[in-house]
Order: sequence, then structure tokens, then C-alpha cells
Amino acid sequence: MAAVAMTTKTIKIGCGVAVCGMRLAVDCANGIASINVLAPGRTYAIIGAGNTAMRMLGQRPTGARALREYVRVVKALLRGEEVMYAATEGGEAHPIRFTSLDQEYVRLDPLPEIHVAGNGPLSQAVAGEVGDGFCVSIPRGGTITEAMSHVRRGAAKAGRTLPDDYHTAGLMNVLLLDKGEPLTSDRVINEIGPSIMANFHYLADWVRETGKEPPAYVRPVWNDYMAFVKRQSGADKHLALHETHYLTLQPDEARFLTPEIIRNFCIIGQPAELVEQLRQLERDGLKQITFHPPFAQRFEVMERFAKLVMAKI
Repeated sequence: MAAVAMTTKTIKIGCGVAVCGMRLAVDCANGIASINVLAPGRTYAIIGAGNTAMRMLGQRPTGARALREYVRVVKALLRGEEVMYAATEGGEAHPIRFTSLDQEYVRLDPLPEIHVAGNGPLSQAVAGEVGDGFCVSIPRGGTITEAMSHVRRGAAKAGRTLPDDYHTAGLMNVLLLDKGEPLTSDRVINEIGPSIMANFHYLADWVRETGKEPPAYVRPVWNDYMAFVKRQSGADKHLALHETHYLTLQPDEARFLTPEIIRNFCIIGQPAELVEQLRQLERDGLKQITFHPPFAQRFEVMERFAKLVMAKI
């Protein structure tokens, strides 16, 4: 981010998602304030519980209560306040604050925005309670309308009214089709497969840990998929499940990417169709989308999307 900050003048710069369990809240605040020196008024952060990062360590994502506390500390420090802080849950708390601000190694003005990422109702409510904006994975976190109902519930609990400029962003699966291209083409499977299967990996853990039924959009292949997952064994099975997120498909995963599953997970179409679907999402309250092409194809996919879709919105 420092390199981007030093070579740009207008774009906003931020980390998304900064995972609570990977660094202390004080370190997160310090990093954000340091970038704010280089890009004042353009710096923000999205803070979230973290699925891939924590699962790759064999850990569960951060819970909503800990997420709320983490954001509380980060935002208070960035406001220049003194805040009570314990480095470990249940540990002894001490007052902390930024010091030596006259040295200008960090900058708190303009105040960086802190957005909250959440896919469950509780973490989405945290975004409404304490966030300057909200990010959700779709369809994993529900529709933007459903997710924002939880955000507003959290805001009401905190006595807040969300401002008109409250930012909303969605991590989505976007598939730009060629004319007449079937959903079974190798290009389609290889381009959209890794991002769809990252959702399956998330849901495998979620279903096993909660005992809940999988969402309707994965049920057509769910039993076969879980039988596939159960064959992954050993002490490093958490790595085997999550290591390919947004990069590649695991061997034999392509068979779960039926046309029905692809439609359930993606916004799909030729350029004009994607433009209309994105405009509908905007009407529903979504202000920004993010999507992750396979790493090896990232430039090709993003340039094509920019030329054929973004240029027409």
C-alpha cells in the first residue's frame, strides 16, 4: 500500500480485508495511520473476522463480540483518543494512545474510514454499530437487501442513523460470457471455478461446526461434495481444503460446477446483461463490487471487464 500511496494522487488505498486474528488492533491502527501520512484523506481499511486466513492456521474466524472490540480500539486510536486495551481476552487492560504525534510518523487527520466485513447476521450488525461502511460476500452473506437489514439493526441498537454516504461493497462472483458461450466451457469453469469453490470450502466448515443445513444454492451437489471433502484426511486437512482459494481448482472439483451451481453463485451474462444486473444491485443499495479472477488470469479478466462492462456504466 505504501508503494501505491507514493505513486498515486486520487485513488483510495486500503486493506481489505484486514483480519482481526492476524495482528493486534494497535498494530492495525498504526499501519493505517502510517499509510495516512503518505495518502492523507485517501486511506481506509476493511476489518473482518477472516475465513481463509484463520482456516489456513486451523483456527475459527473471529467472533462478532471480538470483532466489535477490535474495531472499537482501532477507531478510538485513529481518533487520537486514549483507550483501555488488553492484548489478550480476559487479560489486564491498560490505557493506550498514539504518542509523539509531532514526529509525523503517523497521521490521524483526515480521519481514515474503517469499514466492517461480515457474512453472518451478528457481524453484519457490528458493521452497523461501529463501521463507517460495510462489505459482504454474495451470496454467502445473503443478498445486499438482506445483509443491510442486519446492518441497520445494529445501527439502531447503537442509536445510530446510517448516513447517506455509508459505503457498501460486495465480494461477488462475476462471469462475463462470450456470445453463445455455454456454462460448461473450459474457459468458464477455469475462470469462475476457483472463486465459487472458495465458498464451498467456507460452507464445509460452517455446516460441520454449526450442524445447520447448507443454504439452498449449494444443495444440488452438497451431499456429493461433502463425501469428496471427507476423503481429505490427515493433520493438514485444513490446508488441503483452503489452499486453492481464488487461485485454482482442486483436482476433481470441476464436477461440482454444474450450470445450476454457476447460476446460483454468479452474476452472469454478456456485457449489456452484466451492466443491467450491476445497475439493479446499485438500486438495491450496493455501491461497489469486488471480484477475484484466478491469479494467473487476473490482468486479462480485469482488463476485459473494464473495457466491456465498466466503460458502459
